[in-house]
Amino acid sequence: MKTIRTLFVLTAALPALALAAWNYPAAQATDHTDDYFGTKVADPFRWLEDVDSAGTKAWVEGENKATFDFLAKIPQREAIKQRLTELLNYPRYSLPNKEGRKYFYTANSGLQNQAPLYVKDTLAADGRLLLDPNTLAADGTVALSGYRASEDGQWLLYGTAAAGSDWNEFRVREVATGQDTGDVIKWVKFSGMSWTHDSKGFFYSRYPEPQKDTNATFSGLGNQAIYYHRLGTPQAADTLVYSSPEFPKRGWGGAVTDDGRYLLIYGTEGTDPHHRLYYIDLKDAQQPDLTGPVVKLVDVIEASYGVIGNRGPVLIVQTDLDAPRERIIAIDLTAPDKANWQTLVPETKDVIESSGVIGGRLVVKYMHDARSLLATFALDGTPRGEIALPGIGSVAAISGRHDEDEMFFNFTSFVFPTTNYRCDLATGKVEVFQAPQVAFDPALYETKQVFYPSKDGTRVPMFITARKGLKLDGSHPTFLYAYGGFNISLTPSFSTTAVAWLELGGIYAVPNLRGGGEYGREWHEAGMKEKKQNVFDDFAAAGDYLVKEGYTAHAKLVISGGSNGGLLVGATVNQRPDLARVALPAVGVMDMLRFQKFTIGWAWASDYGSSDDAEGFKYLSAYSPVHNVRAGVKYPAVLITTGDHDDRVHPGHSFKYAAAMQAANPTAEFPTFVRIETRAGHGAGKPIAKIIEETADKLAFAIHFTGTGAN
Repeated sequence: MKTIRTLFVLTAALPALALAAWNYPAAQATDHTDDYFGTKVADPFRWLEDVDSAGTKAWVEGENKATFDFLAKIPQREAIKQRLTELLNYPRYSLPNKEGRKYFYTANSGLQNQAPLYVKDTLAADGRLLLDPNTLAADGTVALSGYRASEDGQWLLYGTAAAGSDWNEFRVREVATGQDTGDVIKWVKFSGMSWTHDSKGFFYSRYPEPQKDTNATFSGLGNQAIYYHRLGTPQAADTLVYSSPEFPKRGWGGAVTDDGRYLLIYGTEGTDPHHRLYYIDLKDAQQPDLTGPVVKLVDVIEASYGVIGNRGPVLIVQTDLDAPRERIIAIDLTAPDKANWQTLVPETKDVIESSGVIGGRLVVKYMHDARSLLATFALDGTPRGEIALPGIGSVAAISGRHDEDEMFFNFTSFVFPTTNYRCDLATGKVEVFQAPQVAFDPALYETKQVFYPSKDGTRVPMFITARKGLKLDGSHPTFLYAYGGFNISLTPSFSTTAVAWLELGGIYAVPNLRGGGEYGREWHEAGMKEKKQNVFDDFAAAGDYLVKEGYTAHAKLVISGGSNGGLLVGATVNQRPDLARVALPAVGVMDMLRFQKFTIGWAWASDYGSSDDAEGFKYLSAYSPVHNVRAGVKYPAVLITTGDHDDRVHPGHSFKYAAAMQAANPTAEFPTFVRIETRAGHGAGKPIAKIIEETADKLAFAIHFTGTGAN
C-alpha cells in the first residue's frame, strides 16, 4: 500500500490566488485489481466506496476543507451569491391540479427552502396553506416529493423525502382540517400515487424493507411491487396487487383510469422507456373490486405504452410502436388483438413528447427541434388546431380534467421565467394566469438556435443565449451544459444560473446531443451502449463549433452536466482535455465498470450496457472516467460536486474520480477539487439555501479560471 501525500503547485501562469497550495488530503492507493474476462483492471481507490468508513470520512473532511478554503478566497464569489439570492427571490407556482371542486398547487414566496402546498375552494379564492415542508426540518432538507388529492378532494396523499434521498414516506392529510391521519407508508421509491374513485384508498409501489444488516441508503434494489392501502388501516394490512418475485429486477407501477374503471399496471426493465402493459378491471369505480384477474395486454418489451385516457373499454394510448417519433392509438379491450388497434394521431416529423385527454379532447405536446408546440384533436383524431405559444421555448407541464374544458399549462425559455397560462378549450381563449417578476431585464438577451456537424457529420441542434449585439471575437466565457442520455430531452427553460452567468458577461449554450429524446427513438438509440461515444463526440463538436464561430475560446469554455451529464463531462475531460478551461461534473456516473453494483444502478444497463458481459466491458472500459485518467496530461480546472449520501448515483463515483485525478497529476497547473454536500442526495428537493451556495461556488470557480486575468 502506498500513500499519495499532500502536494503543492506554484506557477506564474495562474492568477495570484492559485499560487497557494491545492492542499489535497492524503489518499491511500491500494493494489486492488479486478479481472474482467482476462483483463486485469486496477481499482486503487475502492475503499472510497464505503462512505461511512473512518478513512472515507476523514478523506471527505480533508477534501471539503481544501475545496472550501479555495472557493472562499475567490473575490467574485460573494457578489455572485448575493446576485443569485436576488434572482431567486421571486414567487414561483406550480400548475393547479383540480380534484373534486378544489385546486391544489405549490407556491414558493421566493427564498423558502421548500415550496409549501396550498388549496383553493375556487380559482378566484385565496389559497389556504395545507402543508409546509419547511416545518419538517430545521435545515430545510425534508422535501415534499409528490402529492395527489383523492377524487372527492377530501384527502391529500403526500410524500416526503429527507436529505435528498430517493426513499419516500407517504402520509395522508385531511384537507378540511389540515391534520394528518395515522396512515404512514414506508419503503417507497420511484412510485406513483393513484386513488380509487371511492376515495377510500390508493395504489402505490414499494420495495421490501431492507434487512437489518444492510445499508438502506446504498443497498441494491429489487422486487418492487404494487400495493393497495385502505385508509385507516396499518401498512402491514395492505393488499399486494402485483409483483414478480421470479423477475426481481422488474419495476411495477399502477394508475387508475380517469373513469375509475381500470387499474393500469406498467412493467419496466431498468430505465428502458419500453415496458409491459397489464390491467385489472375494477368493475365499479365507487366499489372497486381488487380481486379481478391481471390481464396481460402487452407482455413483451418492444415499445412504450402510455395510457392517456379511455372511453369505456377503449384505451387511448401514446406509443412508439412502429412510430419512432410516437403516435396515439386506440386499443379496445373487448377486441385487444394488435390487428384491431387504430391510429388516432399518426406519427409526424415532430416528436410527440406528451399528451392527455382534457375536456373531451386530445391535447398533444410536440417537440420541433427541441422546442414545444401544442395541438388539439377530437377523440377520434380529427385535428382541432394549435394553441398559440408566446415564442420559442418549452411547455414543461399541463394540467386539466378529462371532463372539464379548463386547462393550465406553463411556458418557459432561457430568458423567459416560467409563466402559467389558463386556456378555455371550448373557446380557445388563452390568458396569463400567473406571471413571475424576476429582477433582471430579459430584453437585453436573445436565444438563437444553430445546427452544427458532429464528428460523423450528424446535424446536432444547439441553443445559444447571449447579450444582444454580441461581438463574435472569441472573448466571451461560455457555459456549455448538456446531458445526452436516457431519452431525456433538454428543451429551453429558465434558469437563474444561466441569468447570473449572462450578467457576468458570459454565453450560455445547450446542445441537444444524441442519447436524448429530441428526435425520438432513433436519436436516443444513437447514443446508447456501444454507440455512447457519439454523445461525447457531439459534445466536443459543440465546444469546437463555439470556438470556430467566434463565440468563445477553449481557454474561456466551461463544460457542465449532472448525473449522466456528469459522466459526459468526465469522459470529455479525459478524451479532450484541450476542449475547455473548466469542467463541472455533478453527481456523475464515473465508474462505468461498477455502476450496476449500487442502489438502482443496475437499471441503467438498458442505456449503458454492463461490464458483466465481455462486449459491454470492452466499450465501457474505453471511456469510463475513473479508468481513463492519464498522468502528465494538462487537464482543465475541475470542480466535482456530489452529496455524501446520494442514493441514486453512489457518491463513490465522484470520490474515486477525484482521487484518481489528483493522484495522476499532483503538480497540475489547474486543480481538481471535489465539493461534497452533507445531508444531500442526487439533487431533488435540495433547499434553496444549499442551491444558492453550490451555484455560487460553481460560477465563482468558472469565472475565476475563464474571466478577466485568467489564461
